[in-house]
Amino acid sequence: MSPYKKRENPITKRHSNAQGIKEVVEELLNAYKLRGKYNETYIVSSWEKIMGKQIAMRTEKIYVKDKKLFLKLSSAPLKNEFAMAKTKLIDLLNKEAGQPIINDIVFL
Repeated sequence: MSPYKKRENPITKRHSNAQGIKEVVEELLNAYKLRGKYNETYIVSSWEKIMGKQIAMRTEKIYVKDKKLFLKLSSAPLKNEFAMAKTKLIDLLNKEAGQPIINDIVFL
């Protein structure tokens, strides 16, 4: 045995309570009650990914307020199609968010 005590490097030492960034962000969103607003913003920012580039190009304005999605489209046929498939669109958006965020869609 060596008379010298081996020192542990605090930088490389793992802690048992270490968490990933995702878990920490999730805890912060829940602690500050920002989860709902985050999900609303996620839906708006992911509109092109969810609906596709062609629909996103015809979307002039999109925002969420009081669990309602306000949508202004430049195409009348697309607006009519969305109005007829409103519940399916709401289900698709809520599924993408992972929880019920949108209750209604208002066409401007």
